[in-house]
Amino acid sequence: MAQTAAPYGLRPIKRADGMPYAGATTDYLIDPAGEATNLYYGQVVILGADGYVALATASGADATTNNFGGSSIGALGVFVGCEYENAGGLQFSQNYPTGQNYGGTPIKAKVIDDPMVLFQAQLDGAGAQTIIGTNTTFAAVQSTSTGDLATGNSTSALDATVATSAKGFRIHSFVSPTTDAYPDVLVQFSFGFTRSTNNVGL
Repeated sequence: MAQTAAPYGLRPIKRADGMPYAGATTDYLIDPAGEATNLYYGQVVILGADGYVALATASGADATTNNFGGSSIGALGVFVGCEYENAGGLQFSQNYPTGQNYGGTPIKAKVIDDPMVLFQAQLDGAGAQTIIGTNTTFAAVQSTSTGDLATGNSTSALDATVATSAKGFRIHSFVSPTTDAYPDVLVQFSFGFTRSTNNVGL
């Protein structure tokens, strides 16, 4: 039961084709000089012009100027941790703290970039059965503070005010009862809102 607002960003659950999600990720580099924002588990990330992973700070409210990557460029995927090396050897982290460079060694971001993956997320308000098949986006734009440093997790919710126009996510189903004050839903990136499904290419 989700009667309180406790959002956690996006959690991978399964694939839209009915197959289980086996945990596959792709490694992308974070700027070894240090990225300017925190990156939390469950946040949407983009591939910056410099070729490094960065936080998506556009809203995903449309497929052009407010696409997750801005200027029609879609999201790279969902950040689910990183790995790096220090004096203690290979390290794994749930999140990436802003500005960390770990001695200038490569920092590998683990990103779910498969557009077929369905993610569980919490809405920021109630939702009736009629929202299935509609579109939504984040309730508030992601930032360096939309996460919890103690857990390493995102704290972003999805907007319960849905639309039939193009938005970043398509709602597939409810995970919790529709009577919940803040229900959990399964969503998928809408077509054109990821780099692998948009028609811009760069």
